[in-house]
Amino acid sequence: MDKKLLDILICPVAKAPVEWNKDTNELFCYASGLAYPIRDGIPVMLENEARELSPEEREQR
Repeated sequence: MDKKLLDILICPVAKAPVEWNKDTNELFCYASGLAYPIRDGIPVMLENEARELSPEEREQR
């Protein structure tokens, strides 16, 4: 994940920063509890494409 891109991306739901999870190749937003997929190197920052973080994933932070 490009660091410059990661610095400007925010969660569209919580308006909070996202963090790249290299294990799942998703962008995690701990404020909203959502994980956004990255497809073909492009973050899909749509609420309806995101999944909820599991309790274990929420604790990773």
